[in-house]
Amino acid sequence: MPTTPATTAEEILLELVDEDGNTIGTAEKLSAHQAPGRLHRAFSVFLFDEQGRLLLQQRALGKYHSPGVWSNTCCGHPYPGEAPFAAAARRTYEELGISPSLLAAAGTVRYNHPDPDSGLVEQEFNHLFVGLAQAAPAPDPEEVGDTAFVTAAELAERHAAVPFSAWFMTVLDAARPAIRELTGDASGW
Repeated sequence: MPTTPATTAEEILLELVDEDGNTIGTAEKLSAHQAPGRLHRAFSVFLFDEQGRLLLQQRALGKYHSPGVWSNTCCGHPYPGEAPFAAAARRTYEELGISPSLLAAAGTVRYNHPDPDSGLVEQEFNHLFVGLAQAAPAPDPEEVGDTAFVTAAELAERHAAVPFSAWFMTVLDAARPAIRELTGDASGW
């Protein structure tokens, strides 16, 4: 179900899941994120360039949830019944104008992260993916405010200096084994 500019967050359905990731129903996107949050399926993508640098995105200022903060390459929610892998590839293209290469599953992580600024809650069963970005990003300004490729050391500096999404470190830490496999142990990830 592709969204149109007139589609609001409340009209988008998310897939609700149990603690094991089994589908148990659907909920409107905004209601699933209102405190205390409802556990739903999500995905997070980490793309790297050929030098082993991670592509970060700064969320657009117009986003209703976590606007202006930095985060992983792409994250979002599959439509009900949509495979997380397909959703990850679709949203990466929609947001950044690139199709990931060698996109591979990197496990799952379950978390509960309240956003103190918005009051919304990320209660997610998150499917992780790692891959390569072999083209320059062409971000959709409605979704992405800025992008940057960073080394592990540059990420540490940036993370200490500017706001990042509440979920960023949780998903990064969970994806690290697959990231190291993709980029090599010497990359520092």
